Amino acid sequence: MARSKKSIGERAAETTTAFSPIVGVHRSELVKSLGVVIKQAAMNPASFGQHFLNYGKDMVDIVKGDSEYAPHAKDRRFQDKAWAFNPLYRRGMQSWMAMKENLNNWLSEAEIDELDRARAHFILEVVTDTLAPTNTLIGNPAAMKRLYETGGMSIVAGLKNAYNDMVNGIGIPSQVDARPFKVGENLATTPGSVVFRNEVLEVIQYTPSTEQVHEIPLMVIPPQINKFYASDLTPDKSLFRFLLSQGIQLFAISWRNPGVEQADWHLETYIDAVVEAMDAVMKVTRSKKVNVSGACSGGITVATLLSHLAAIGDDRVNSSTFQVCVLDPRQEDSEVGALVSEETLELARARSAQKGILSGDDLSRTFAWMRPNDLIWNYVVNNYLLGDAPPAFDILFWNNDTTNLPAGLHSDFLDSYMTAPFANPGTVDFKDKKLDLGKVDHDSFIVAGVTDHITPWRACYRTTKILGGNNEFIVSNSGHIQSLLNPPGNPKAKYFYNPGSLDGTADEWMTSAELRDGSWWTPWAGWLKERSGKEKAAPNRLGNTKYKPLADAPGEYVFG
Repeated sequence: MARSKKSIGERAAETTTAFSPIVGVHRSELVKSLGVVIKQAAMNPASFGQHFLNYGKDMVDIVKGDSEYAPHAKDRRFQDKAWAFNPLYRRGMQSWMAMKENLNNWLSEAEIDELDRARAHFILEVVTDTLAPTNTLIGNPAAMKRLYETGGMSIVAGLKNAYNDMVNGIGIPSQVDARPFKVGENLATTPGSVVFRNEVLEVIQYTPSTEQVHEIPLMVIPPQINKFYASDLTPDKSLFRFLLSQGIQLFAISWRNPGVEQADWHLETYIDAVVEAMDAVMKVTRSKKVNVSGACSGGITVATLLSHLAAIGDDRVNSSTFQVCVLDPRQEDSEVGALVSEETLELARARSAQKGILSGDDLSRTFAWMRPNDLIWNYVVNNYLLGDAPPAFDILFWNNDTTNLPAGLHSDFLDSYMTAPFANPGTVDFKDKKLDLGKVDHDSFIVAGVTDHITPWRACYRTTKILGGNNEFIVSNSGHIQSLLNPPGNPKAKYFYNPGSLDGTADEWMTSAELRDGSWWTPWAGWLKERSGKEKAAPNRLGNTKYKPLADAPGEYVFG
């Protein structure tokens, strides 16, 4: 089962928790979407009846063995040979596929507005995929074979897994075997020290690995919804180690995991803390400039920081990097966008305000139900029906090492989604100044993932239209987090590069882009070194007399 476990882990790793659950897809929206489906059936019985008759015709063909329904070649649920050669299983699969297709065809022809149609399609997809025969013991040939081969012990193991999830879980099947991993021992092991700490964050300075380093340091600003060590996962996947090997003076922020007592921490709280951190980094390195990098929702923090500094005439940031980050969110960017409304956002705001936080467990559950095939039913089959342990996969361990969002910051993120301040410069106030990224005139590097459905690459491309200065845009050949953890030496690593103008559309850029072998880390490192000043002797100790080492990397806040 090693190959199966790897595929489950890799697929789930493409759907790591990101910004989308923050906007709050509430059950009321799902109920409303289901209501649209039921209402259409009631108001247009003739149309529904016609598709029901079509389904009846399909069933006749299925029973006779004449049906041409077949699963997509990439649908892993139906790869067992029994689906093709066992008449009972084949007919069961085809019956389910006929039901799903006829329901989708009926909904596609229904006379409803496109937003309601998208919402109804989403909920219909969730419901029909829940009814897939693979999600039941008797309907899953691989599970039945395992039951026979193990003399019934597979179902015993599956019941143990289910009981453990009921007692110790968060309401969804476990996605990762966490036992092999320990932060600071085999994850986040790059040497360094915490050289600054305040109530909101720690700053980790990493030990140089070269004799010479560039004068201008890089400060990594991670998302508040994830622990920072995705960029320092394991030595072979560590972006931090790679940057150090390039002579970059590296500092990374590790956020404190807030509780209800930090409910009133807003984005302003975080920006003030980052400015304090930057002051410390500049004094430790004796540099008047600093480069910054932010990924996913961390990019929203970076964008707010840059706009604020530009508004007050502070030019300390020399260059910025945005990784898989959307600064101009639109409903059409993802299938989940159709479920988001002003009412949804206000419900989300009220829930976190009442609790004081948006918990990491709530984020994980919400996101799992946005991608149920990859994040729910795969694990129902693997953990409960087959009786296997979930995969021991480092990215999934990091993804399940959840963090909370204070209600104040959550509210600010919701406002950001509603008002799109970066796409509408000069319309939103922050610290008594208008947010306007057009006034940020330094160079920026933007990287996206070509198969990223969380922050789609076309949406990331829109960032090039928002920032002032000269921008570089690259598209990595993978999904959300996998596109970032794509080190040199990975034989699958590729990226799209286009040295031409960024004036056109995303599709125009891609049409004339070149697919290059190798990791985007390499061209980024070259770009970054050109903007990191002259080389000097690497420091022989971390921190300085004022900012003395407080703890070894990965610090203390990461364990909160």
